[in-house]
Parts: sequence; C-alpha cells; structure tokens
Amino acid sequence: MARLALSDCRGLTPLRARSRGSAIALPSPPHLAAGPRRPAAAAIHRDWALRVAAPTRLASVFEEDKRGLGGAEEAGGSSAGFNPGAPPPFGLAEIRAAIPKHCWVKDPWRSMSYVLRDVLVVLGLAAAAARADSWLVWPLYWAAQGTMFWALFVLGHDCGHGSFSSNPKLNSVVGHILHSSILVPYNGWRISHRTHHQNHGHVEKDESWHPLPQRLYNSLDNMTKKLRFSMPFPMLAFPLYLFARSPGKEGSHFNPNSDLFQPNEKKDVLTSTASWLAMIGVLAGLTFVMGPLKILKLYAIPYVIFVMWLDFVTYLHHHGHEDKVPWYRGKVNIMVNQICN
Repeated sequence: MARLALSDCRGLTPLRARSRGSAIALPSPPHLAAGPRRPAAAAIHRDWALRVAAPTRLASVFEEDKRGLGGAEEAGGSSAGFNPGAPPPFGLAEIRAAIPKHCWVKDPWRSMSYVLRDVLVVLGLAAAAARADSWLVWPLYWAAQGTMFWALFVLGHDCGHGSFSSNPKLNSVVGHILHSSILVPYNGWRISHRTHHQNHGHVEKDESWHPLPQRLYNSLDNMTKKLRFSMPFPMLAFPLYLFARSPGKEGSHFNPNSDLFQPNEKKDVLTSTASWLAMIGVLAGLTFVMGPLKILKLYAIPYVIFVMWLDFVTYLHHHGHEDKVPWYRGKVNIMVNQICN
C-alpha cells in the first residue's frame, strides 16, 4: 500500500508520488473544479465513517519512481522493489480529492436490495437444508450459510461506517437487525471499530489486532498465549473479544459502563445489548420447538464458520508482508514477531 494508487471508479485521477518536502499536486476533476474546495483537515475529519476507502483496483507507480520522482528513496526503500514498510507518498486528503463526487453518493435502495437478497438466500439455504436433512448436504450447507452470515456482517459493518445510506436511523435499524441476527452487538462493536480505525496499529490505543508490548506479552499466562497466537485458535476469538476485549484491556462490548464508551453512548450500547438478548431469546425458543440438534446444525455451526471468516479476513487485513511489516505497525510489531516466532 506504501506506493500504490487508486485507479478505478471512472474519472479517478492517478496519484503521483511527491518529492521530498512537497505535497502532491492533483488536477481537479472537471465536475469538481467550479465548486469551493473543502480544507484538507475538514475533508479528513468531516465524518469518521468515510475515513477508509475501499478501491476496487490498485495501480503501481513504480514507473514514475524510475523516471526520477524519488518516491522510493523518500519512502526508505530502493527503486528496485516495493517496500511495504514505508509510509505512502500521499495522504487521505489527496485520496479523497482524487475520487469523483459521484463515487460518494449512497443509494439506500440499492443497499436495501443487497439486504433483501442476502436474507432471502439465508432463509432459502436453511429451508433447503432442513428439508433435505442429509449428512451429504449438511457440510455444504454449513460452508454456504457461514459465508452468508459473514455477508450479513459486512452489510451491518457498512451501516456502522455510515456507507450503507445517508440516513443514520436507517443505518441503525438495519445494522441492529443484521448484527443481532448473528449475535453481534451493533452499537457496541460499531463504537469499538471506530476506535480501531482512529488508532490503527497504535500499540496502546488501537482496539483490536494491535501489537503487544513485550512487557504485556510476557505477563500473559500460557493458555492466553496459546489461544491468541497459535493457529487455529485466533480464528475463533471474536466472541471472546466481544465479552472481554483484547489482552491488556478491560471491559465488554455489552457493558455501557465500559471504558470503550463515552457517557453519551450508554443508551446506544444498552439498545444493542437488548437486541442481542432478544436474539438469544429467539434462539432459545427455536431450540425448545425444533430441538437442540436441529438448531446446532441450522445455526450454531454456520455461526462458527462465520466467526472463522471474520477473524481470518481481519487477520489478513492487519498482517503485512512476509519480509517487512506495514509502515504503521513500526518497530513494535517487529519485536512482537520476534518473540512469538
């Protein structure tokens, strides 16, 4: 990511590496040139939900480096190869300025169509598996339904980021329904996830998947070290994280008095915890009616598959190149890798 540029979403202006001590010069798209420009600081902080972009394609700028732009030398690497440990030669303000205005438009109808589609697939898979009730079908169902639970989580995640729609109430209602259905406290997780993005890779302030200081690592008991750092256990850590957070941190995503939350967020946390408990009640009722074995096959095992998807994808997002760690992880993560290997 250190020296890559966004290159999709029609009309996107490629980013150019900046020379030492200078900013990036980006030509304004024609449809944005006439309007007033928002200051860079305001562009970054206007809405935390928009601070992370998800480009569909990345284009290398190595050729520009070879032409003498000097990006590789400033980044701490050489023009001979990509250095994932170097900071990118551009900032969030430059990225935002290069993205055409229409790419920021949120279509709630389109978003809701994705929700309807995924919910219908989830219900259809469950009905088909229950009807077949065959051990030839169940493993296929578990893999497919666990993946669909992950799809529901992603839609709820977009609600939490505000990218689902521009209507906060719609985001909250849909996010609660989707996340509660897969036993995720919507607001509790949304707030901690916001904290994570605002302090990404920070050894103390990051909320999850952050490098541990050696002092803290050494203080962990052997069981915690095993469950946190030895595969496949970290792939099942999400439920434990919701209840007890990461090692070295106290509190819970369900407790409105946790230091995760501000006083004015307690009501939101209580609402999400109540929704989560309501889903537990629904599952308990279904277990009473259908039997524990059927609920185990229809819901519990797909839930475990979903947790594995969530932790696996998050792990890949937060662990870098095999030779060099991402620039934002720094020397602390190098130390952690050394003491854990």
